[in-house]
Order: sequence, then structure tokens, then C-alpha cells
Amino acid sequence: MMNKSQAESTLTLSAEQPRDDFRTRIRRFFERYPPLAMIAALWLLFMILVAIFAPLISPYDFTAIDLRARLQAPVFLAGGDWSHPFGTDSLGRDVLSRLIFSIRMSLFVAFLGTVIGAVLGTSLGFLAAHFRGWVDDIVMVGIDFQASLPFFIIALAFLAFFGNNLVLFISLMGIYGWERYARLTRGLTLSAMTRGYVVAVNTLGATPVRVYLRHVLPNISSALVVNMTLNFPGTVILMSSLSFLGIGIQPPLTSLGNMLGFGRDYLTTAWWITVSPGVTIFLATLSMSILGDWVRDRLDPTLNL
Repeated sequence: MMNKSQAESTLTLSAEQPRDDFRTRIRRFFERYPPLAMIAALWLLFMILVAIFAPLISPYDFTAIDLRARLQAPVFLAGGDWSHPFGTDSLGRDVLSRLIFSIRMSLFVAFLGTVIGAVLGTSLGFLAAHFRGWVDDIVMVGIDFQASLPFFIIALAFLAFFGNNLVLFISLMGIYGWERYARLTRGLTLSAMTRGYVVAVNTLGATPVRVYLRHVLPNISSALVVNMTLNFPGTVILMSSLSFLGIGIQPPLTSLGNMLGFGRDYLTTAWWITVSPGVTIFLATLSMSILGDWVRDRLDPTLNL
């Protein structure tokens, strides 16, 4: 039989055990989902919801002009009121409404451009790895050419020769970064073709399309997803830079870079016109970079060795 001291120590251990288990679960949760990554994910989710429900939550038409309310200060400055919480620009347009629709357009173009670049680069990487020879040489020359020049210069040349419209601009965003997907896909595919599961499938007579789409692609998809999360902020910056110069998204449409470019002449008198889109671009790219690092840590098996 246990004596009194043994019984008390047993009760103490049983009382401390749940606390230790709870602390362990909390520690493991924050190791698996770091607070910074979760904050970044919540901010991006908030931006996505704003983009989806922009027509419902926008207080005004983002193109509506009211010269009587031009350069009205935001609500937190002297002279501001809740009729225009973020103030107005030099044409009297509501900054908050324009910001909401700018987020919608910027996310739409950046997302579509990222997806197009991923599909184009992955397809060319598969072709280079499958055919090798002169097809591989052509793809690698294209990769080296784009990697050797700042894409900003390539974009300016395209827009100068072919003009500007929304379809061309989205296509241009899709070309950005394709070489990284192509190089990554080519290398991973060549490595996968020597693995046992691919050799076995080829021995069974599977077609190349089935081999690549059903067996190779799922095994390299984690690396491609990580590359997409890291490529997205660059697409946002490129799109905003071109729009800032006036050769990106054209009026009456609006984007974050377009708002920055429109308000640059009023930095000393109406700084709120440029600060709100500038802060939004900064937080969006920073959040996506943080989330991309977390996704890389979760999906890249070599980092867990």
C-alpha cells in the first residue's frame, strides 16, 4: 500500500500532467502555425474578401467625381468627416472606394498573371525534359534571355510596340517569372524520370502525358506552389510600377499603382491619396512573402532533414 507522501506526490503529478500536455499542445500549435504567418494569412484573406465584395462594401462609385469635395482630408485629420473616411483626391473621388476597387483589380491581375506564368513555365519545362535536344536548347535559350534582362525593360518594349489594353497587360504579367517555373520543372522532371515509380509506369506502357500529369506533376507540385507564393509579390510590384508610370491599368479602371501615380503630385498637400495604396502594396507583398516562407518550410522536405 502507498503511504501518505506517495499518494500526495501521485496526485500532484496527475494534476500537473494535464497542464504539461496543454502547454505542449500550445507550443506545437505555434511551431506548426507561427503567429506571424497566421497574421499574414488573415490579412491576405481580408484583402481577398474586400476584392470579392467590392461592389457591396464600396461607399461610392470609384469613378464618381465631385469637385466640391476635392482634396478633403480623411476623418482622423482636421476638416475630415465620416462621409469620406479616407479623404478624397484632386477630382473629389472617394479614396476608400478607389482603394477597394484597386485592391480588386490588382489582386485579379496579379493572381491571373501568376497562374498563367506557372502553367506556361511548367508546360515548357515538361517539353524540354521530354524531348531534350533542340527543344531543350530553345527553352533554355529563352530562360537565359529573360533571366539576363530586367523584365521591366521587356515589359516597356512590349507596351511600346503593341500598345496597352487589359488582355495584353494580363498576358504580360503571365510572361513574368515563367523562366523560374520552366527551369524548376525541367530539373525536377529529369530527376523524377530516373526514379523507380516513373520507370515502372513507363514499363507498363503509360503515355507521356499520363506520366507527367498523373505521376510527375503531383510529386513536384509542392516546389511549384512554393515558387508561386514567392513569385506573386514580384508580380504585384511589377504591375504597380507600370501603372505608376501610366502604362499599366488605364482609366477608367483603377489599381494600386494607378492610385500612387495619380497622387504623386500631391504628396505635400494631400498625402493620404498615395499613403493608403502604398501601405496596401507594402502589406500585401510582405504578407505574401511571409506566407511563402511558411509554405516553403512546410512543403520542402529537405528543410526537415
